[in-house]
Amino acid sequence: MRKMYMGLTVLFFSYQHMMAQQSMPLYPANQIPFAKENTEQPKITVYVPQKKKSDVAVIVCSGGAYGGRANDVEGIPACRKLNEAGITAFLLDYRVPDASRMTEKEIVPLTDVQATIMYVRSHAKQYGIKPDKVGIMGFSAGGHLVTTVETHFNQTRLDNPGHISLRPDFVVAVYPVVSFADSLTHIGSRRNLIGPDITPEKIREYSNELQVTEETPPTFLVSAIDDDVVKVENSLYLEAALRQHHVPVKMFLYAKGGHGFGVNNRTASAQWTEPCIRWILSGKWKADF
Repeated sequence: MRKMYMGLTVLFFSYQHMMAQQSMPLYPANQIPFAKENTEQPKITVYVPQKKKSDVAVIVCSGGAYGGRANDVEGIPACRKLNEAGITAFLLDYRVPDASRMTEKEIVPLTDVQATIMYVRSHAKQYGIKPDKVGIMGFSAGGHLVTTVETHFNQTRLDNPGHISLRPDFVVAVYPVVSFADSLTHIGSRRNLIGPDITPEKIREYSNELQVTEETPPTFLVSAIDDDVVKVENSLYLEAALRQHHVPVKMFLYAKGGHGFGVNNRTASAQWTEPCIRWILSGKWKADF
């Protein structure tokens, strides 16, 4: 009887876990923007916390040099960490740029995030969240993507008949690629997004530290000083630009940790997730802006 009870308990919690997650295509099958015949369908996986404590939502974008998505080490653990704090998370499998599968590949990831923001805000009541409390979090090249979203929110190719705001309310960028300048960028991410025809104009357009304005959302930055894949200066340059434009910004710097540590930097006792989640839940990003 005890074994049967334990088995039923495991099944119950497994069922709860499955019910807490729901995956869905981002677009109707025949309405995927910039799609060629062999395009992939981006999808959203909704992570609903078992104990909901907040009306905030966070859209999460994993890294992968714009050539893949490191969901197992970044996106999924981040969504679970947000859920532990009672925050609803939306993991976005955005399309990685591929000229053989899409046209105008450099704007496809941005378009997918903007479509997700539209979805989350238009379904806010369904998920028990507030449409003016929607943030985005990105890692590495996903960090470049979310800093592109926060600095290019007035630029879109999507139909938006409801005039839903595409400006995120706050941004979390973890060891992000920010600049596409030769001296700062991660070459693979830049090449995958805008190559092989890389012009000075495109480099400037997607160097997000150069695109900051007073309307750029409040931002929480995370980096390790010893990162030898994406230079810490990417975060430092963005922090400086945000401060110069009087945009609230917080920085969490590790002395060590390198690149790709996700939500757990094993070289440190204090983790960035704790002050970041406190910042998200406090709503100070909203009050300060």
